[in-house]
Amino acid sequence: MGWLQRLRDLAGKREIPALEPDAPGLAVVVSAFDPAVADSAVLAGSPAWVAAAPAVLVHHLVLPAGRVAEAARVLAQDGYDLVEQSRDGDRVLAHARRVQVLDALHCAQERSRMAGLAQRLGGDAPGWEARQPGDSPTASA
Repeated sequence: MGWLQRLRDLAGKREIPALEPDAPGLAVVVSAFDPAVADSAVLAGSPAWVAAAPAVLVHHLVLPAGRVAEAARVLAQDGYDLVEQSRDGDRVLAHARRVQVLDALHCAQERSRMAGLAQRLGGDAPGWEARQPGDSPTASA
């Protein structure tokens, strides 16, 4: 590769600011809680979602309290952090979060993976949402 091509490559690259799961100003831009609706349809139907931008993918998991640490260890292997949201008796609502650029294939794969993990641990994975910087009445941290 010549120096001119390297210069063009460098000029074409823009610094994308790092996105953190707890960043202020994140808004829910798409959510999928109906297993009968394909992730591709959910993404296509969201005018707020920016396809080329990173997003915080948040899977909602309901797990037995005694299995949360195990779930966290498994999920950490793929870059997820698991954050407990609330408890109801021996059940825990937790969010598995990871920053990534979303596409239909990977959303569907991860939805299936989360459902399998939750089932193995005696829980459930009711759905997912994605958050990106912006203003929205459905914004949540």
